Amino acid sequence: MIMRYARLGLGLLAGLALFLTGCSGGTGTVTGSPAPARTTAVATPGPTGDATATARATSAPSAHSALPTVREADLPPEARRTIRLIRDGGPYPYAKDGAVFSNFERVLPRHERGYYHEYTVKTPGAHDRGARRIVTGRDGGFFYTDDHYASFREVITE
Repeated sequence: MIMRYARLGLGLLAGLALFLTGCSGGTGTVTGSPAPARTTAVATPGPTGDATATARATSAPSAHSALPTVREADLPPEARRTIRLIRDGGPYPYAKDGAVFSNFERVLPRHERGYYHEYTVKTPGAHDRGARRIVTGRDGGFFYTDDHYASFREVITE
């Protein structure tokens, strides 16, 4: 009788595990890479009608996810510093920086395990790592959260 309940319990746990991991028939991967930002010089007529004055026009790349976006320049300074550290390859201030981010919340586009890595964004006044993170994708994309993974914004780099 005990073995029957043990098997039933294991079966329920296995079913729950399958449900929570979201088994599906597809691969769950998204292909594509972010488009680079394009900056072009645009000649505009000066006060005398000549085209000597030049303005810079930037066409922001479109996001490659359905998430809201934020320009890198509009991030808090601590987040911009974290992105610079990531681009430079460290050194990182926290031991967990660079760890695999598993995307359990499924807020980011679905990819295989190991695709995303997380980095701590210092939070002024926090006595621990705080809630802010930069998550990177293998394709070079950056995502910012300031609420500990409840929501993300895709970072549009210039």
